[in-house]
Amino acid sequence: MKKLIVLMVLMAGITAMAQKPERERGDRGNMRDMTPEQIATLQTKQMTLALDLTDAQQKEIQSINLENAVKRSEKMNEMKARKESGEAKKLTSEERYAMKTAMLDHQIAQKEKMKKILNKEQYMKWEKMKDNRESRRKGRRTDGNDKRSGRK
Repeated sequence: MKKLIVLMVLMAGITAMAQKPERERGDRGNMRDMTPEQIATLQTKQMTLALDLTDAQQKEIQSINLENAVKRSEKMNEMKARKESGEAKKLTSEERYAMKTAMLDHQIAQKEKMKKILNKEQYMKWEKMKDNRESRRKGRRTDGNDKRSGRK
């Protein structure tokens, strides 16, 4: 009986240790509490540090980030309202296609705007940052060893 209790306590301890602490899970919870203006300002400041932006570039990028943050906030509120009202349903293939097309059009427009604002060196660095961020989001490693696809 004692061995069984010790084993259960040990298993509970191992399970608790295997969980990621809150600080490692990402700060998305903190971002939900911020206004679109605050999010845009933080994004702009991070880009300024990473890309060494001029004041003029900061102002242009701030407006782009603010526009994106407002749109994201509206979409999230719309989806939340739909979910709470019970209208959330599985999208048809046409709806998914339209959503994906709109998203890709937005990404293309974003790239064009960034090309106009950033110089060549900054743009290349921004592209690399964007690719790394997408890789992390998809769970791939950024050190060149992508085990799932067999690439190195």
